[in-house]
Amino acid sequence: PSQCHPFCPQNYPLYIRSVPTENELKFHYTVHTSLDVVDEKISAMGKALVDQRELYLGLLYPTEDYKVYGYVTNSKVKFVMVVDSSNTALRDNEIRSMFRKLHNSYTDIMCNPFYNPGDRIHSRAFDTMVNSMMMQVC
Repeated sequence: PSQCHPFCPQNYPLYIRSVPTENELKFHYTVHTSLDVVDEKISAMGKALVDQRELYLGLLYPTEDYKVYGYVTNSKVKFVMVVDSSNTALRDNEIRSMFRKLHNSYTDIMCNPFYNPGDRIHSRAFDTMVNSMMMQVC
């Protein structure tokens, strides 16, 4: 199981996707809890964050069943990904690559003149990219 969430700087979700869909509420709780860890890591980085275009936060915290990873863009959009702990084939560089793909797809959405920044993401291209990425993980 895995889940993907981008959050705006005000911490409300712009997009939510879970595979499989059961236990979705548990995932939501896990993801929202991880936003506190993201904020702590960002404030701990302080000035270094300003100097970077993007920031891969890495493993935010592991639970018995899941690993929670984080990523922040230069515009303070936060991406959170929850991956099954039993998936040992997934390395840190693969997670980083997945976040870069998410960030690039998010950038494509932001370039759409019909998208209002801060609105929920409703994009077939973004859905397709997230689905293919999640199937790769599961």
